[in-house]
Amino acid sequence: MPKMTFIERNGAAREVDAPLGLSVLEIAHKHGVDIEGACEGSLACSTCHVIVDAGWFKKLATPTEDEEDMLDLAFGLTQTSRLGCQIVMTNELDGLVVKLPAGTRNAQG
Repeated sequence: MPKMTFIERNGAAREVDAPLGLSVLEIAHKHGVDIEGACEGSLACSTCHVIVDAGWFKKLATPTEDEEDMLDLAFGLTQTSRLGCQIVMTNELDGLVVKLPAGTRNAQG
């Protein structure tokens, strides 16, 4: 089974099983990782914002315009920020590393 690593807010690395076809948000929830995902993956908030390790960022599909619009609302936005609900696990992403931002901003209406 593919694996991925979450770098938690306290800096601790946590490697977890990452089933193919699940989003980073779904994988986080499955393993009790502290990512909110207030809109449950419907691209209506930015609470599943993650910072993708630079080495992995190039391997991801280009974000949609809707994702970019939601990222604009994210707290602590970086050059490698993505929404966890939009990154779906594939064999090519086995070993993916994402960092949780220091905080989130829920601008869901």
